[in-house]
Amino acid sequence: MKLLVVEDEALLRHHLYTRLTESGHVVEAVANAEEALYQASQYNHDLAVVDLGLPGMGGLELIRRLRADGKAFPVLILTARGNWQDKVEGLATGADDYVVKPFQFEELEARLNALLRRSSGFIQSTIVAGPLLLDLNRKQASLDEQLLALTAYEYRILEYLMRHHQQVVAKDRLMEQLYPDDDERDPNVIEVLVGRLRRKLEGTQGFKPIETVRGLGYLFTERCK
Repeated sequence: MKLLVVEDEALLRHHLYTRLTESGHVVEAVANAEEALYQASQYNHDLAVVDLGLPGMGGLELIRRLRADGKAFPVLILTARGNWQDKVEGLATGADDYVVKPFQFEELEARLNALLRRSSGFIQSTIVAGPLLLDLNRKQASLDEQLLALTAYEYRILEYLMRHHQQVVAKDRLMEQLYPDDDERDPNVIEVLVGRLRRKLEGTQGFKPIETVRGLGYLFTERCK
């Protein structure tokens, strides 16, 4: 998933970037609200982590601006303010959850995963489509109860397509799930990865869940639950 991290403390920002990247996400980490608004206007994100105590425009105003601009992705607040009034104000502004500093990364990651599941319409930590099972926590896929040998990039594409099942997903959206920088993105790489993924998935009675929609992108045709 593509995450936007807005944190002015350089060491914490680097820590979040590193740990979330290691967890398999593509992360844009910025130090202020203005840069966050620019990133949100230029790119698609699946979730934002926002520190309330930002320099200049604060985190609450940033969340208001994001919602006013029609950005519907979940927002998790990071705050050093532990009183209930600040939490209520943050949620009323448009945030979906909050974590109080200092925090354990494992708790933050669990809350992020829960928000991502809910935003995709899933309750469990697994997604099932016919004989295919995706384990969101372990970042693994199995077909007919046999573990699939997927690369990290193949898994990211499969997870994104399944989260957005029966929606046409453009190549640009998939590239954003793989590469944080524009200059690294190559549509041909997506075609190669999707081709390899298809071959690995076609192991059961004509199970071919990924369809190409010419000129638009890819469609995961199986219903997921």
